[in-house]
Amino acid sequence: MLKLNHKQLDVWKASVDLVKEIYRITELFPADERFGITSQMRRASVSIVSNISEGLSRNTKLDIRRFLQIARSSLVEIDSQIEISLQLNFCNKEQIKVLEELSNRVFAMLTNMIKKYSE
Repeated sequence: MLKLNHKQLDVWKASVDLVKEIYRITELFPADERFGITSQMRRASVSIVSNISEGLSRNTKLDIRRFLQIARSSLVEIDSQIEISLQLNFCNKEQIKVLEELSNRVFAMLTNMIKKYSE
């Protein structure tokens, strides 16, 4: 594996933790959702980490900002999917506490980074 600087950033580490938490929670979902919301949530969570990584490998602030915005949008997508999962009783509020904390933390860090690359 490449030894790249972005892997040392808190936002990248927290995003990896978010992926692991999404996988843990979606294991609880009904088997018939494997190709539905489970797949969608897992792909969106991996998209966050991937876009952070790709964005921080870019050379211009504009490129970096765009990838960070995409990462944040994937996080918002997950938030909607969590709400749907709660309403469908695939999980409950207690089961998603860690996910909520991680999501809020990553969202705040991405927002701050986007502002930094907007200057």
